[in-house]
Amino acid sequence: MTTQFIQDEAILRVGEVHEVSGRSIVILVDKNKNLSDLFFHGKLLKNVSVGSYIEIKKGFLSMIGKIESEKIIEDKIATTERKDVNRYRRYLTVSLSGYIDRKGRFIGGTRELPLIGNEVFIVTEEIIQLIHQISCDENFSLNFSCTDLENIDISLPVNGLINSHIAIFGNTGSGKSNTLAALYQHGYAELKCKITEGFESKCRFLLFDFNGEYTNDNCITPNKIVYNLTTLNNDGDKIPLPKEVLLELEMLSVLSDATDKTQKPFLKRVLDFYWHVNGNDDIESYFRNILSKTVKETLFSSDKIRMDTIIDFFRQLFDEPENLTSDIEFYSSLGKWKRININNGFMNKESDIKFTNIFSYARRFKFKNDLLDDFICFMYLQMIKEILSNRSNPEHVSPVINRLNSNKKDIRKIFDTSGNTEFWGKSNFIVVNLNMVNLTMKKTLPLLLSKWAYNNKKNQSQPSTLSIIIDEAHNILSNTSYRESENWKDYRLETFEEIIKEGRKFGVFITLSSQRPNDISPTIISQAHNYFIHRLINQKDLLAIEKAVSYIDRVMEESIPTLPTGTCIFSGVVCSMPLKLRITELDEKNKPRSQTISFDELLPDYGMDFI
Repeated sequence: MTTQFIQDEAILRVGEVHEVSGRSIVILVDKNKNLSDLFFHGKLLKNVSVGSYIEIKKGFLSMIGKIESEKIIEDKIATTERKDVNRYRRYLTVSLSGYIDRKGRFIGGTRELPLIGNEVFIVTEEIIQLIHQISCDENFSLNFSCTDLENIDISLPVNGLINSHIAIFGNTGSGKSNTLAALYQHGYAELKCKITEGFESKCRFLLFDFNGEYTNDNCITPNKIVYNLTTLNNDGDKIPLPKEVLLELEMLSVLSDATDKTQKPFLKRVLDFYWHVNGNDDIESYFRNILSKTVKETLFSSDKIRMDTIIDFFRQLFDEPENLTSDIEFYSSLGKWKRININNGFMNKESDIKFTNIFSYARRFKFKNDLLDDFICFMYLQMIKEILSNRSNPEHVSPVINRLNSNKKDIRKIFDTSGNTEFWGKSNFIVVNLNMVNLTMKKTLPLLLSKWAYNNKKNQSQPSTLSIIIDEAHNILSNTSYRESENWKDYRLETFEEIIKEGRKFGVFITLSSQRPNDISPTIISQAHNYFIHRLINQKDLLAIEKAVSYIDRVMEESIPTLPTGTCIFSGVVCSMPLKLRITELDEKNKPRSQTISFDELLPDYGMDFI
């Protein structure tokens, strides 16, 4: 043991173990070690304080603890004059965080407990870096953060972080948007640098942006495609998707808010009918023949009330022509239809029907070359067929047609099903800007696209990853929404719960960013692997974090409401204990559009001369 080593230990020593109670250790601080800082080899070291680390040496084993509280206690020592002299001693309460093994690596958890009298030391910068060394491969890591207290740069691993479910929580103005942008800016750049060949097909990112924050040219990456959607007019971008995506039972059920027991089975029958007709060489002629046959069945029917309902559906199918039934009338006494102003014009045989207007419309029917309009025609015809066969009650089933009819304008403004363009194009980073989209589509679109992308990814055999990033996730993952039916809400949550529970097996990972964790399904929050927790003040949000995130200790948890902007608690499977990190602020050109506007920006150029 060299003299230098003895001198170093004398400088760094702060006290000794006074009490051991499980993982909670009480340290008695030396009387001469109560200064706030000390010099060590030309560097300024902070002395022990609440939140800092200490080293406890037990023989050749170094244990690392974190200071949770401190206090002073008055010691009364009898002197030779038999007078009580007040002596104040400083005591620290420490919880054990881990230990340093023989290979010089920090291992989280408790292996041994210290003994009373074991010496306690201030940790050097080298030990601090060892404690915070999360990334094993410095050449494949993310460098956008540092420790909040010691200001030491921290490298976060690409493996275990980017390929994991991530939750970023924090009130507005806490820095969570900067954290999300910095995480994926560095992650995207690092993956692109390392993977190089085939990067665009091996790693894909889909970001749902509810407020238009990440649409700047250089935000996250300049190599992204931004779909600026709007339901206000037809000037927005359109998402290219194959028609098979929209014409899928679950998708149609979502778009039309179909009920499970009656309307969803009806949609399934319509889809079967649609694909059956589309399997023919001449789709339009085949549909026309079925339509003509249905018209004949209608005009041979004797049920006037039921026929009135069917005629109304025919009006919708033929775009409500004025003269659809102007040439026929129903004779209730005979229970037959008759052509007006024609002697003996009753419908007794098929040849009598061929001269009616409604039959002429059926024979001249043409599709509108619009996916939804054509599909709604199939819905009307299926509805008519089921009324004729007494299979369905129109009062129960027709609302699903009306809802899809009312939503088709918004769907048409958002989707392109022509098949002329590809969703991913030449990029692997997609931003879907939902800022100008109505509330219904804001809830629907992320579900449709996530489910479609997830199903596609499950069917791929080549190893690849898909990261689904949801900003303001409480908008679509809330379990307390009252503006929608329970069935629709349950389906939405179950879909994302399936992705976050099973997606890892298929290379699909979810990143959530939200200012209201309490509104999000607890199942989804608890399934995240890693957490960046910024300032949260609401008690319900803090309780949600406490229940879902098992990694955070008491001191860290109590500091959440007072975290400064840009500082967060990072916790999860990639680190052995929670860390308080300060996220580097991005350059102006790379920042998301989430800054609070300053009144200085509203002043005219000459305004400052008068202030």
